[in-house]
Amino acid sequence: MRYDSITEAIGNTPLVRIAPDVHGLRHIDLYAKLEMLNPFGSLKDRAAWNMARPGLHDAQRSGATVVELSSGNTAKALALIAGMHGLPFKSVTNRMRIPEIKDLLLLLGAEIEELPGQSECLDPTDTDDPLTLFHQRLSRPGGAHLHTDQYFNDLNTEAHATGTGPEIIADLDGRAPDWLIACVGTAGSSTGTARTLREHDPSRPVSVVGLVGEKSDFIPGIRTIDEVQEVGIFDPGTYDAIESVSADEAIDGMLTLLRRCGMLAGPTGGAAYHGAVRHLTAVDAELAERRARGAAAERGTAVFIVCDRVESYLGYLRQRRPELLGRPPAKNSAASVTEAEIRGASVVEVAEAQKWIAEQRPLVVDLRGPFAYAALHIEGSVNIVDELFEELVRGGLPFGRRQPVLLACPVGEKSARYAALLTRMGHPDVRSLAGGIIAWRDAGAPLVRD
Repeated sequence: MRYDSITEAIGNTPLVRIAPDVHGLRHIDLYAKLEMLNPFGSLKDRAAWNMARPGLHDAQRSGATVVELSSGNTAKALALIAGMHGLPFKSVTNRMRIPEIKDLLLLLGAEIEELPGQSECLDPTDTDDPLTLFHQRLSRPGGAHLHTDQYFNDLNTEAHATGTGPEIIADLDGRAPDWLIACVGTAGSSTGTARTLREHDPSRPVSVVGLVGEKSDFIPGIRTIDEVQEVGIFDPGTYDAIESVSADEAIDGMLTLLRRCGMLAGPTGGAAYHGAVRHLTAVDAELAERRARGAAAERGTAVFIVCDRVESYLGYLRQRRPELLGRPPAKNSAASVTEAEIRGASVVEVAEAQKWIAEQRPLVVDLRGPFAYAALHIEGSVNIVDELFEELVRGGLPFGRRQPVLLACPVGEKSARYAALLTRMGHPDVRSLAGGIIAWRDAGAPLVRD
């Protein structure tokens, strides 16, 4: 194949069947849509090109800067596209959580601006959040920026409605699959693909399963169920089911794709595979039962989306599962905490926490990013970002046992997990702030700003 531009290579990614002896499904054919084979390495190549392309000519004429609120694959694709057209690119985020992506963006000549967002995901309703205010400013007409606006731009969805969906149908000999399983980030890929698959043959329903991360976990590229509600493209009506996947489940699924299927998939692809097999196992059993009764049961077809490649996430894997890279297993890992331990952790409501702080003066540890902490925090608290806090805990209790500790995070899930871990390690008085800093703010409790 010969192309005049690398952007012509975007799309037409393979649809590859997963062998039944890998996934164990006997009555459902499972296929992987390998979006990681787009030229810039992810499914975001489609959306980035579709969103940027209409404005590139005017941007070149005016010398505008391409800007996106992204710290991941969308930023990477846009940085490459902007560079091809002689334009600068700026990535705006409140936290760069994957060091390899940050290094690659810098290598591509991108400018990275970290603003003090108060949450891990843009919340357009929070008009006090600097990240939200910046987003609103970018969205005004007549600015000196080409703002692609992946969270609210319909061209994000359209890229998959006109590309990913039709490709799946063509590769399945003109039929839509019975199931589409996709992880939900900006929701563009699942929304656009689902729309096309359902419109192809309304007489054959397509069941769409959206996968989100567990509340206290971090899987690159996937929102939690709370975060995804803040994305403008997200419509819960798109999905027949929304199910959560843990980071360890995502990594286990990734290992299967790597070691059994020869697919260099990242954790998001692993989450999609794990969620697909888990959801379809019960369906597969129902099909087997129907056949055993002599009832008609067509063989099913399911497609899951492999979003990107593994190489950018070696640091993430080194932190989460060091044994996979030949290092000793992590000691005192938050990932090892069970749901039962989390339920047993000491959690205090805002009023009780205020009284405890006033009377006992516990050490208040804010686990959010430094910019969110700088924007608003509990007076007297110390800021230890959750990744750094986990490193400290792996070496043993970071505080003396006589020091009472109150942990706070954005919404209370991560702090509860760490409270459970420290309790297991022998700390007698560590508590988690129920609802996190957001609950504290909503209750009208005082916050200070640096």
